Amino acid sequence: MSRFGEFSSKSTLSRLALASVVGNVLIVGTGGAVRLTKSGLGCPTWPRCTDDSYVATAEMGVHGVIEFGNRLLTFVLAAVVIAGVLAAWQQRPARRRLRWLSVGAAFGIPAQAVIGGITVLTDLNPWVVGLHFLASMAVIAAAYAFWRHTLEPDGPARPTVPGPLRTLGRVIAVVTVGVLVVGTWVTGSGPHSGDSGAARNGLDPETISQVHADTVFLLLGLSVAAWFAFRAVGAPPAATRAVGLLLLAELGQGLIGFVQYLTGLPVVLVGAHMLGSCLVWLATLAVLWSTRERTEPGTTAPPSTEARLLERV
Repeated sequence: MSRFGEFSSKSTLSRLALASVVGNVLIVGTGGAVRLTKSGLGCPTWPRCTDDSYVATAEMGVHGVIEFGNRLLTFVLAAVVIAGVLAAWQQRPARRRLRWLSVGAAFGIPAQAVIGGITVLTDLNPWVVGLHFLASMAVIAAAYAFWRHTLEPDGPARPTVPGPLRTLGRVIAVVTVGVLVVGTWVTGSGPHSGDSGAARNGLDPETISQVHADTVFLLLGLSVAAWFAFRAVGAPPAATRAVGLLLLAELGQGLIGFVQYLTGLPVVLVGAHMLGSCLVWLATLAVLWSTRERTEPGTTAPPSTEARLLERV
């Protein structure tokens, strides 16, 4: 393969991988629209839309259209992901890690479809609905890892910041997961069930909302500490910028969260909050990625960025 052909192939693969990330975020958005418009049982069974049809019928009205539209988007995303897998396996020289990351990202699509089907078959059980959302976050993480790896070499990873800051990045990721989990509990206790007859999880909305707010404040505090710490050690600009973007995402998400709580959970703000969760999660993943870098395989690596930073301290 010529140098131009190799560059073109890598560029195509990167675009496909990025499209997978964007598509998974859009799936969360359309899934939110299904719930917020009370269309969760617009297609009352699965895998068919009705007992006799795989598609929505005119008798099902707008709720059927919305729910079936969300299912159709899954097929579009599946096509993008399959194209990404094929492109990854056609890379020359072969990139084993990239291949398996593409497969991991692709595996999440049918897994999500099955969980979505269980959600419908359990009449929108709030715990299953929450699992469906969290599974989306896992798929987004897999797609993000696939995309980022298309942009970097296959050599060993080296730290870009001192060890304690890498640990802080991991702690931030764990707390972010906690925020997302508790957020699903808040949703399961609130009014937007996806259908007028769907059950709620029985948790007190005010109490669990306070727990959620407390975890958000913890996350915000850790992120502020990370921003100052990264600047203090002279971390690479990309790392400091990643923490700054995470802070902005958290502040925007927190503002939406408080406003929606104080205004009675209007559907527009709830939908924005769901998409904001994806942005916070992606920003968290970006921070993790910024704490390491990869070199070309077989090259003699210069002193690590961590070693250079420690020399300054």
